[in-house]
Amino acid sequence: MLRRGYIIRGALLVALTLWFIGVSPTGYYLSLAGTAYAQLEVVDPEPEDPEPIISASVAASDDQAISDRISGIFAEIDEFNAIDISVEAGVVNLTGPIKNQDDAARAESIAQRVSGVVTVDTDFERDLSVDGNVEPVVSDLSESLNKFISALPLIGIALTLALAIGTFGHLLASIKAFWTKITPNIFLAELLATSIRVLFIGLGIFIALDILNATAVLGAVLGGAGVIGLAIGFALRDTVDNYVSSIMLSVRQPFRANDHVLIGDREGRVVRLSSRATILMTLDGNHLRIPNATVFKAEILNYSRNPQRRFTFQLGVDADDDPAAAVDTGLEAINTQTFILDDPAATAEIQEVGDSNILIVFHGWVDQRETDFKKARGAAIRAAKNALEAEGFALPEPIYRLRFDGAPPMNLQAGSDKSTDDSSTVSEKQASLAEQEFDVSPETHVERLVGDERAEHGEADLLDSKQPVE
Repeated sequence: MLRRGYIIRGALLVALTLWFIGVSPTGYYLSLAGTAYAQLEVVDPEPEDPEPIISASVAASDDQAISDRISGIFAEIDEFNAIDISVEAGVVNLTGPIKNQDDAARAESIAQRVSGVVTVDTDFERDLSVDGNVEPVVSDLSESLNKFISALPLIGIALTLALAIGTFGHLLASIKAFWTKITPNIFLAELLATSIRVLFIGLGIFIALDILNATAVLGAVLGGAGVIGLAIGFALRDTVDNYVSSIMLSVRQPFRANDHVLIGDREGRVVRLSSRATILMTLDGNHLRIPNATVFKAEILNYSRNPQRRFTFQLGVDADDDPAAAVDTGLEAINTQTFILDDPAATAEIQEVGDSNILIVFHGWVDQRETDFKKARGAAIRAAKNALEAEGFALPEPIYRLRFDGAPPMNLQAGSDKSTDDSSTVSEKQASLAEQEFDVSPETHVERLVGDERAEHGEADLLDSKQPVE
């Protein structure tokens, strides 16, 4: 259409040109082009109405055909047999009893789809008869029961197969010796055996549902179980944390039974490691349970790992004394003790000069398998103190001088003569004390209590002496 418009405009332009130059037929050509242009002017067509156009007249035969078509369709549907149909000018009127609203909507939809129908008007009555409402339910139940009875052999096969798979998994998980052999400890063996048991039970249920063509039910159950499991996980996160910590401790083995440990600020000997807590016997003989989550996160100091242990103590001598001579005297007294190890040797250093004394720190090493640590430390302190005093070193306490205005100065040397008279007697007494030996044998009472409890109670212990210690 656009091309033809351009051609006509071109013809008009040529005709005007011929008319200006005096060609005689120009007027004829001009009038002819104008007429053609007027006749060929493009007019956009109106858009089509998307709704079907209702015919202005309807024949009675059309209404009858619509009625017959709808009646034929409803005759094949049991729920629509009692519906009365009337058609007038393409308008369908449906009346009669209907069982429920769904059937009414379905009947109206079917009638609306018949060709020639303008609209559908319904005036149904709710069917409240006992037979019409009870009979379909009884029929459905009877049909479902018949299907269930027919499916009983298939259900029996599915259940038998599920039980067989679950029983096989249970028997496989019950072989404790096998799982203990392939895992580091008893706790992991039980965990793996339980996982195998649950896996086979789930596999049996899945195969049974697959045989019954009901795997969609399993998907819905697993989806719901996932949501419930997530909620339970948040609620029991402390319990889960403790459970995971138990697994890690059983694998890492940070200590052995009867080890002397310090876990955080709790000290004692290890009784056992259970799936929930670490049991300690305190040095006072008390029973202490620490959650494994706390043990896993805490700092663990194991005194039993290395039998050699160093003790430390401090002594102060008078500020006027020679500190180097005091160090030699103290070390000589410490090394005379039979429980002190020669390698590594005892050491000492001057720590600081105080207001009234010089502070010296002594160190010594003992073997905890043969010597009690605390007893040895106490004996070493006694030996060093007596030796220093026997050699004339003073171990003064802090001295404070009080001044009272108008009062005569205090004589701090009062009684010095008496002290001098008795000095020889004190020195001899201190020398005899330095030569005395104290019992420094290891204290084994708590260790025996731990051994008795482990022998008496047969609870599962996750500590395995055959596994390497972290």
